[in-house]
Amino acid sequence: MEDAGMDHSNHSLSTNGKPSDVEIKNAKRDEDILSTEQIFECTQVPGWREQLTFRAFVVSFMLGIMFSIIVMKLNLTTGVVPSLNISAGLLGFFFVKIWTKLLEKSHLLKQPFTRQENTVIQTCVVASSGIAFSGGFGSYLFGMSDTIAKQSTEKNSRENIKNPALGWMIGFLFVVSFLGLFSVVPLRKIMIIDYKLIYPSGTATANLINSFHTPQGAKLAKKQVKALGKFLSFSFMWGFFQWFFRAEDSCGFASFPTFGLEAYKNRFYFDFSASYVGIGMICPYIVNISLLIGAILSWGILWPLIGTKKGDWYSAKLEPSSLHGLQGYKVFIAIAMILGDGLYNFFKVMSITTSSFLQKLHEKDTNIIPVVNQLSPTNPSLSYDDHRRTELFLKDQIPTWAAVGCYIAIAAISIATLPHIFPQLKWYYVLVVYIFAPVLAFCNAYGAGLTDWSLASTYGKLAIFTIGAWAGASHGGVLAGLAACGVMLSIVQTAADLMGDFKTGYLTLASPRSMFVSQVIGTAMGCVIAPCVFWLFYKAFDGIGTLGSEYPAPYAIIYRNTAILGVEGFSSLPRNCLTLCYVFFAGAILINLVRDVVGKKVATCIPIPAAAAKMARLIPLPMAMAIPFYIGPYFAIDMCVGSLILFVWQKTNQAKADAFAPAVASGLICGDGIWTLPQSVLALAKVNPPICMKFLSRKMNMKVDEFLS
Repeated sequence: MEDAGMDHSNHSLSTNGKPSDVEIKNAKRDEDILSTEQIFECTQVPGWREQLTFRAFVVSFMLGIMFSIIVMKLNLTTGVVPSLNISAGLLGFFFVKIWTKLLEKSHLLKQPFTRQENTVIQTCVVASSGIAFSGGFGSYLFGMSDTIAKQSTEKNSRENIKNPALGWMIGFLFVVSFLGLFSVVPLRKIMIIDYKLIYPSGTATANLINSFHTPQGAKLAKKQVKALGKFLSFSFMWGFFQWFFRAEDSCGFASFPTFGLEAYKNRFYFDFSASYVGIGMICPYIVNISLLIGAILSWGILWPLIGTKKGDWYSAKLEPSSLHGLQGYKVFIAIAMILGDGLYNFFKVMSITTSSFLQKLHEKDTNIIPVVNQLSPTNPSLSYDDHRRTELFLKDQIPTWAAVGCYIAIAAISIATLPHIFPQLKWYYVLVVYIFAPVLAFCNAYGAGLTDWSLASTYGKLAIFTIGAWAGASHGGVLAGLAACGVMLSIVQTAADLMGDFKTGYLTLASPRSMFVSQVIGTAMGCVIAPCVFWLFYKAFDGIGTLGSEYPAPYAIIYRNTAILGVEGFSSLPRNCLTLCYVFFAGAILINLVRDVVGKKVATCIPIPAAAAKMARLIPLPMAMAIPFYIGPYFAIDMCVGSLILFVWQKTNQAKADAFAPAVASGLICGDGIWTLPQSVLALAKVNPPICMKFLSRKMNMKVDEFLS
């Protein structure tokens, strides 16, 4: 890198006294050479209390409601929830900028908007909306309900059913959602500074926030926010327009037979959902392609073939929702793929975690790399940015004794409280979960730092099988397993989220103490907001949780049947279903293995060419393939349309696509999510859409005309 300012030969003024093109170019080059913290060198870093402003939490509360609605809608439709960190950072910047501009014009602005405050908002919003996912409203918690149990048809005695109620849901979340925050706080220095874990999502969010608060970044952010607002408005109005034509679930644009009526019967159609088009623009191409491959494999090939065995493999007199018929193949083969993918990635991440951890310990013991010296803020080998960030990260410490004491105190309250909410979940079951939870929380947080992959659902399923089998089918083992899943999943998911937010704070110079307080406040908000949002959906929309409805909650029945499988084994499966489960379980492991082997070029003695290694990116993801097995291909088609839009945009204008695609996608998702709120209010007020737009074959239309005439 050239030394900035050494070459003065071309620094001349133009005749009108303005900087010449050469000066502008050199000035820009000098700015580019500056590191991130050198750009902010003259900006004072506020104390941790000053980072926790009233306006930050007002904005966080508003965004927390909006994002909880979005996450809840995604949970109850497909279960695919993308990372919303960038959207939270962008909208937080937008709203506080409006706030500060108004105060500035009225000369009442006392504290400028900083990147640290932006980070606090993003952390609080993600913590709040994260409860809408980890709270299990689309999975384990709703899987306890009578609605899901009726579709399962197995182990539906009273001790295995607990219907949603606002009071117990809020209480349950308050006693289980905070433990994850305290379980890994003592390890924050080890993970962020000692081992320098990447946390890709946290790093990307930090880079975005840092760019917003530079002079050039603020200009770009304004353009991004304008694009977000434009597409948010379009998405909202499109949802409003569609509402008029949807008098019933089978009416409207969401039931448009895009590829013909025969394809529509197998759920191959584009349902004009702005949300899923936006999600498709955010998710990697391989995720969307995997969804489509899974949809074609299941609804295009496998289910029609198994359907021909009706009366042979399973009774022809069964109801469509019975797990002893075709529905059983759909549910349990999907579970087999999810478990195969989850277990493979569990052992993969655990091996990476263990290997990396042991290597770090070996380096520290043998002084190959003097870790202690590396961590010293005065170490001259550190870059300016690392020196500055390490110094401030170590400044505001969270006492370890406080974290351990709070974990023990909250665990004791939880052990005493949870058996009253779930009598099937004995106090000693909860105690065992809390003994092992910190270890698993560390593993999940460490693995997420290396791979950006949270395995919270896998740890949750581990609790389902362990506690469910321990309790037994005759003692409410299904409900006990689902409740234990909620306890475990909440802890390990929150731990990974917190450590990712610490990484964001480290890179934006936000105090660890302000980040932790923000996470606690956001979690408390989420414990109230998420159940209220779910309750709104639950009361406003008929048939919620029922296959074929607007909100089928696909993972709820998958989690419930996983619990049934855990306590009963495989006796309830229809004929040949277990064999197919074995095949798809092994297939999920094999696909993952091939991806890793080809991608890393570590096969046997035969060298793999570079072209073959690139092909690894085209090998589908089993977890993504499994999702449409149960609910159908329609949302996968929407997401592939989003990928196609992004692909064409990048081919025509790469720079503009990279800059504005996240904002456009966020606008589409947020607008559709916001429309859900007035739609729910209309439903509660018994205001129904006036028109039912349906599509009939010509033959059926003639019969209808004859009947009407």
